[in-house]
Amino acid sequence: MRVIAGKARSIPLVTPKGMNTRPTTDRIKETLFNIIQTRIPECTFLDLFAGSGSIGIEALSRGASECVFVDQNRNAAACIQENLKKTKLASQGQILTMDVLMALKQLNGRRSFDCIFMDPPYQTEPEEVILAYLAESTLISDDTLIIIEATLNRDFSFVEELPFQIVRDKRYKTNRHLFVRLKDK
Repeated sequence: MRVIAGKARSIPLVTPKGMNTRPTTDRIKETLFNIIQTRIPECTFLDLFAGSGSIGIEALSRGASECVFVDQNRNAAACIQENLKKTKLASQGQILTMDVLMALKQLNGRRSFDCIFMDPPYQTEPEEVILAYLAESTLISDDTLIIIEATLNRDFSFVEELPFQIVRDKRYKTNRHLFVRLKDK
């Protein structure tokens, strides 16, 4: 796994040991960033369930102004720290080693994000709770893009019951990226 493009292009990244994370493959990461490339320069990025931090680091490498990484696993947080140092992007990253909802509550009222990426463990399915919290928070604006990585068969019908709309559903062989934003007023 490596940084695909930008300032830190081609720098290899380390991943947490064990089977608790499934890093996004380089090919899927490249496709994702081709889709969102115009939103990245100078954006504020939030990487939830960050694992190795490869998505947030890719955003920083491509010009995001800052990224907050959230993962409750200490090994993952150490891995993100190491990757930020390797890529010389540590000054633009903040790591919160805690539960995602706890981190969102800590960040609420302090800042908002232009782009939020979440790749939760597939078996836990916390997306509905997280989206409901984000809808009531100061963490998002009308222009915030939320990207969810999930299995192909994950049911997202609940999104329409929240104040969100699905703007794109990009499917790959084994998973998908769902692009969500607040409904137009």
